[in-house]
Amino acid sequence: MTTTTGQNVQFLADYRPYPFVLSSTRMTFRLSATDTRVLTALSLAPRHPDRPEDLVLDGGKGVRLLSLTIDGAVPDPAHVRREGETLTITAAALPRHSFLLETEVGIDPSANTAFEGLYISNEMFCTQCEAEGFRHITFYPDRPDVMATFHVTIDSDLPVLLSNGNPVGQSQGRAEWHDPWPKPSYLFALVAGDLVAVSDSFTTRSGRKVALNVWVRPGDQDRAGFAMESLIKSMKWDEDVYGREYDLDVFNIVAVDDFNMGAMENKGLNIFNSKLVLASPETATDGDYERIEAVIAHEYFHNWTGNRITCRDWFQLCLKEGLTVFRDQQFTSDMRSAAVKRIEDVQALRARQFREDQGPLAHPPRPDRYEEINNFYTATVYEKGAEVIGMLKRLVGDDGYRRALDLYFNRHDGDAATIEDWLKVFEDATGRDLTQFKRWYTDAGTPRLTMAEDWQPAEAGGTLALTFTQETPATPRQTEKLPRVIPIALGLIGPNGDEVAPTQVLEMTEAKQSFTFDGLGARPVVSVLRGFSAPVILSRRLDDATRAFLLAHDTDPFARWEAGRDLALSALIAASQGQPVTRDYVEAIGRLIADDSADPAFRALCLSLPGEEEIATRLFNQGITPDPDAIHAARESLARDLAETHLDLLSRLYTAMTVEGPYRPDAADAARRSLRNAVLALLTRIDGGERAEVLFGVTGNMTERIAALTALLRRGRGQAELTALHDLFADNRLVMDKWFSVQPMAAPPAQAAQVARSLSQRKDFDWKNPNRFRALIGGLSANHAGFHAADGSGYDFVADWLMRMDPVNPQIAARMSTAFETWTRYDAGRRAKALAALERIAAVQGLSKNTREMVSRMIAAGR
Repeated sequence: MTTTTGQNVQFLADYRPYPFVLSSTRMTFRLSATDTRVLTALSLAPRHPDRPEDLVLDGGKGVRLLSLTIDGAVPDPAHVRREGETLTITAAALPRHSFLLETEVGIDPSANTAFEGLYISNEMFCTQCEAEGFRHITFYPDRPDVMATFHVTIDSDLPVLLSNGNPVGQSQGRAEWHDPWPKPSYLFALVAGDLVAVSDSFTTRSGRKVALNVWVRPGDQDRAGFAMESLIKSMKWDEDVYGREYDLDVFNIVAVDDFNMGAMENKGLNIFNSKLVLASPETATDGDYERIEAVIAHEYFHNWTGNRITCRDWFQLCLKEGLTVFRDQQFTSDMRSAAVKRIEDVQALRARQFREDQGPLAHPPRPDRYEEINNFYTATVYEKGAEVIGMLKRLVGDDGYRRALDLYFNRHDGDAATIEDWLKVFEDATGRDLTQFKRWYTDAGTPRLTMAEDWQPAEAGGTLALTFTQETPATPRQTEKLPRVIPIALGLIGPNGDEVAPTQVLEMTEAKQSFTFDGLGARPVVSVLRGFSAPVILSRRLDDATRAFLLAHDTDPFARWEAGRDLALSALIAASQGQPVTRDYVEAIGRLIADDSADPAFRALCLSLPGEEEIATRLFNQGITPDPDAIHAARESLARDLAETHLDLLSRLYTAMTVEGPYRPDAADAARRSLRNAVLALLTRIDGGERAEVLFGVTGNMTERIAALTALLRRGRGQAELTALHDLFADNRLVMDKWFSVQPMAAPPAQAAQVARSLSQRKDFDWKNPNRFRALIGGLSANHAGFHAADGSGYDFVADWLMRMDPVNPQIAARMSTAFETWTRYDAGRRAKALAALERIAAVQGLSKNTREMVSRMIAAGR
């Protein structure tokens, strides 16, 4: 696919089509824990018979070649060579016409701790092949633009044997599967084990009945029902909204305990991390239920946006992931509250992707180079990729978007497509020139948008001129940034709170651009970037009184929430800098949460203070070095002020938001619980934890249990509740992941690293399980002041465990290393300790290329 340098850097510019056409793949797996045999037959033909080329196949170091034939004959060994992770058959040994390449290899699934390729999870065989895992199964052109039909035979005495496509044969100890839709190797899947199915069916709009199964371990059947409900909703929604119908006779989902990803969209056989399938009121929170619903939808939606149309190469990853994230966001908005979903998506974008854009790991949604593709499954590819599609939809309108998507599906079904293909269908369907818009895909960084106002009153009506300036800071390897197309949604609100100009979208295309509004009777308040119409950082001169006005009167839910957020950040930044704090936020938020007509989930979002990382980011963007301890103290002080000022109102709300009757994970009940839990977090700061202790003792659902436990731990209490939770759920891996995570996350900062270290010494800290490792290391990383402790204890603890994990599972080590992503923001003492920790990791002999790439880029940012 690409050429490489000595550092194994892959370049988009080096792409060339694979020199052979692969029409079909037949595989036989003879499963064994330590010596699985894989027999593969590839029907190949040279793409250009008049220009003979070598046949190069990918194959991991753990793949043992046992035999190889071409059209049944063994080639001269002089024409077959293996170097690193490739197997090359020279052109001299290959026919100039179609031929059959057959291989037999041996692999050891039990030794596969990296969980790439075929591995074993609790006695169950399973696979993970995206991005480049298939090469750890057999020798193959392991790239997304090589697509073939698959026929798979599985020989094993295990009771359930699954692969992609439709079942075409079943006998004692054998199962056969055929996938008629050509697919790349990264979408291959196999599962074999002792499993039981929760089954249902779905009838498509054309009348085909599809068998649906969610496969789980025996005993977990009662926790798989919600996943099945979510799947059926997803199938119906994709037909109604996008006109996409499912195309096989069966759709299988399997829950796996040991899984590096959240889930994987393999054609007809989705493999899921068990935490995104299994749910019951006693073990899963409202957030878990919503996440399960969204991820089930996401992986199902990939059937068309990722499987039927895949990406030509891994540089185009955001084509399938950004589009599918956007689709699952639309789905969740329709299933739940669209306003709340939009705010939550923006919160996640700012917390992860903006941080990425502002640091050493910044890259465009479509990068032009990479060293290790697994390091590019990032917020930029996923979340920013979705934002770019949202901007496209806003610019072309709902009808234009639907025409473009219909054209995309019709034109590219069965293709491995590119960003250029994607933009071309929008140009052809709508007549727009998207040359400038493409910069959103090719340029890294978050644009900084500045707005200035000029009001000119007049007897017959005033004129308001808005001047916008855009600038994108330099990012690694991209110092000069040209202007982008920025859709700016805004409305105008009169002094009495009435909207005088409804939402309209301004299209900014220049570095500096003005827009004029005439005939205004009085100077309005501008509500700008409604719905977060573009992923930019907005700067405007706005006092706290005007923010409070927008919080009270803005008709756009996002803009209203944003006004409250800015009020809170203004207060928190002032407090962290030792400056006087106005009462605007405390008073305004009291008026908002007293409004019983407002959605409880929206009120909960407004009541929840910005996180410490968000405060640090705002300070950094203002050119101020963040002090994690001062930020923590300021946030605690403001939370206590809120609780004391509105004690009576909060106490009434806590009672009023009680949900009666059996637990339901629907949006209405979840919204009430979210507001009640937000109130509890504040009240616990002044009531000694009495309410939280009572709630933990009487509730039967995990949402309230975890909320109560977290509130107590933040106050330095909750040990009895921790013991009780452990005693109840010691055998439940997913609940115990929460148990490990919440302790360092909610610990007082000075104790966070020691809490994490103590937990890491427990026998039940199964650190080789990705979920358990992420729970503990991620829990500490989420404790801003704890991870960035001035003594470096947080940095040292995480570095120690990254070095231990790297030789076992490089993907997980590399992803968790992003805890250090912002290390250069802080004071000299913290920077020195963080750099020392990173350099310790970099000095490890045999460090994986996954972790080496991440750590080296972060170290380079500080030099």
